[in-house]
Amino acid sequence: MQRRKFVKDTLTGIPLLFLTPTLLASCDKDDENINPNGKTVVVIGGGISGIAAAKKLKEKGFTVIILEAQEKVGGRMRTDRSLGVAFDEGASWIHGPNGNPITSLASQSGANTFLTSDDSVEVFDTTGTAYTDSVLTSAENQFNSALGAVRNAGIQTQSFQTVFNSLYPTQANDQLWKYMLSAFLEFNTGGDISKLSSKFFDDDEEYTGEDVIITNGYDKVTDFLAQGLDIRLNTRVTAINYSNLKVNITANGNTIEADYVVVSVPLGVLKNNAITFTPALPTNKIDAITNTNIGNVNKFLLIWDTPFWDTNLQYIGFTADTKGKFNYFLNIKKFTPSNGLMTFAFGDYATVTESMTDSEISNEIMLNLKNIYGNGIPNPTNFLRTKWGQNINSYGAYSYATNGSTSADFDTLANEVNNKVFFAGEHTEREYRGTVHGAYLSGIREAEKIIDL
Repeated sequence: MQRRKFVKDTLTGIPLLFLTPTLLASCDKDDENINPNGKTVVVIGGGISGIAAAKKLKEKGFTVIILEAQEKVGGRMRTDRSLGVAFDEGASWIHGPNGNPITSLASQSGANTFLTSDDSVEVFDTTGTAYTDSVLTSAENQFNSALGAVRNAGIQTQSFQTVFNSLYPTQANDQLWKYMLSAFLEFNTGGDISKLSSKFFDDDEEYTGEDVIITNGYDKVTDFLAQGLDIRLNTRVTAINYSNLKVNITANGNTIEADYVVVSVPLGVLKNNAITFTPALPTNKIDAITNTNIGNVNKFLLIWDTPFWDTNLQYIGFTADTKGKFNYFLNIKKFTPSNGLMTFAFGDYATVTESMTDSEISNEIMLNLKNIYGNGIPNPTNFLRTKWGQNINSYGAYSYATNGSTSADFDTLANEVNNKVFFAGEHTEREYRGTVHGAYLSGIREAEKIIDL
């Protein structure tokens, strides 16, 4: 799914990033000028940003320890194979594979990819009637224009929804428009439009090329990168004291001493004050953590004995009455042997689903599918789900600019403190926030800061 497609195609005056070689090139000193002097770096968090930083630092001779709270590495790149198919609970796609560092890493790791064509889609209304191609094309063109209009009229303190409703009062409650606002924009950014910044909702950058999905598990990439690293699993960090010459990290009640620490936990962990910093972080850093937000997108996989949908389609859309409510389906039969559909909950409705039982969710999904295919379709035989908002290791899916924030806040999130405490993660990579490649590049960036000291 091209999460950036419906915004980037129409927002003019925002050039694509032509500095990819600069981002990917090493800023390191020559190896002969690097002298780690036995220095130790503790990396907090074994997601792709932490692993990337650790790998880079180890290559340059530093002693590196990764402290990971979960039972395995990967962070939000988690794969559930319990149903015989790779269900990626978090990251699924490589967004813009051309020049994207994840593309080559996926190839090296043995991760298989498949081009999920955005054009292979049919959208149905609540009566089960399919929208014609001409209606969809016209609506998407108008929608793209509306995104540009909202951004131009955006005010830092007002939400996307507030500005959009003032500009397009008729479309605000139109079912097809609610579908596009949800399946396109809320999926893209991770945030509900009522909380999404009207001015900075999507001013980041992208690589080029049609998005590809990893079909045998995104954890292949992190498992590959993590090889040979010193990783302490089931080790939860609760405090960082950087008041002295050395940094003291408290984890599972024990203290580890390091020269530097890389904090690569998700934004939600920082927002929930899960780690105590001594001294307190600088005011501008605290403000940036407060100002930005982490959104919620939940995923649901349903498996049947036999398919009842058009298996030639890649995507199935549904203009649900409730915004964000199981309105977008990915046909995994296109790239796996399984008769399965993956659907999503976006924005505020993603949070609603976390208080629902599996049975309640399955029934609600089936109501949408029955509106399309009739009451005679069978119930699924297997079901998997996510609850990212309740996950204490992330408290959400990925970061976004909310009311009161600016894109500069993401730069502040990346600032190191006292040349001792460094910060990585998708939320610290302004140009590529909310993406796997953004997280990976942030880890390389922080490693290079330490190498260059």
